[in-house]
Amino acid sequence: MRAAVYTGASTVSVEEVPTPQIGPGELLIRVESCGICHTDLKKIEYNLLAPPRIFGHETAGIVAATGPGVRGFSTGDRVIVFHHIPCLECFYCRHKLYAQCPVYKKVGVTAGYEPAGGGFSEYVRVMDWIVRRGVEKIPEGVSFDRACFVEPLNTCLKGVVQLAPQADDVVVILGQGPIGLLFSMLVQRSGAAIVATDGMPHRRELAQRFGAAAAFDPADPNVLERVLEMTGGRGADSVIVAASAPGIVAQAIRYSRPGSRMLLFAQTSHQERIEISGADVCVAERVIFGSYSASVDLQKQSADLVFSGAVPVEDLISHRFPLNDIRTGIDLALHPEPKSLKIIVRPQRWS
Repeated sequence: MRAAVYTGASTVSVEEVPTPQIGPGELLIRVESCGICHTDLKKIEYNLLAPPRIFGHETAGIVAATGPGVRGFSTGDRVIVFHHIPCLECFYCRHKLYAQCPVYKKVGVTAGYEPAGGGFSEYVRVMDWIVRRGVEKIPEGVSFDRACFVEPLNTCLKGVVQLAPQADDVVVILGQGPIGLLFSMLVQRSGAAIVATDGMPHRRELAQRFGAAAAFDPADPNVLERVLEMTGGRGADSVIVAASAPGIVAQAIRYSRPGSRMLLFAQTSHQERIEISGADVCVAERVIFGSYSASVDLQKQSADLVFSGAVPVEDLISHRFPLNDIRTGIDLALHPEPKSLKIIVRPQRWS
């Protein structure tokens, strides 16, 4: 089969590799659509993991083969696949901190080499513990492109559930890329008023289309003025930091009121450092917390939101590329054009 192989030095090349062999309890999935995620982009661009690997984890496709003992799935089923699933038994699982579970940290989907998701290939092998809890069937009439949003939407829904915005809240969302816009779509369902920021005009327009009361360039001094106007001079009740940039967390502090809640979603690099006043947290009684990856508890709900069209995720797709053009897709995701957003790779199309 053909696959986009990360070979080190920020290089990805399309190569012929062996089609994965499956064992008992496993599935072989023919990949139809796989979204490009910034988590994978960081690993490629900054060479965070040893090569060779095949990345891609926002995967939707068709069951091509089933291993002995598989129940509930048959050849021809249309499915989406989560690449992380927890054990549900360890200390962290009992405390619902699934992303900290040792089993969760293992990647259970591969196209070969060290498991890394594998969705940037024609076929992936889904390991047994993922098959048992991490595969959802796609209803008829739902495109593979739409379906591959289930995993990223789950990660955003997890953060929103932890943030728990109320109907009379004002929530500032910093960053309106594909993830920030998913946050806007989800937060507006709570009834909270949203103030969004992004440096790209098209993304600000979409933020308002998807429910933001206002959208500003982050350099615009009117952001704080509008937030204070909407909150009787207090500041935002919650802030979601959906982008990574120097000083962005300090900016979030400025927009928020004492006692507010602040979700750090994009701060995934060990090299990133945050400097804020201790008193802004302690004396002002702010709560700052992180949310990372997906929750198995929200798997069905996130699938329903995507499959039903309740959250219009397909409106975020700006480009679709065949497998041979994946480098173009990666470069575009790393250096967005004025109207580029979510980029989908279609491995069954080579050109």
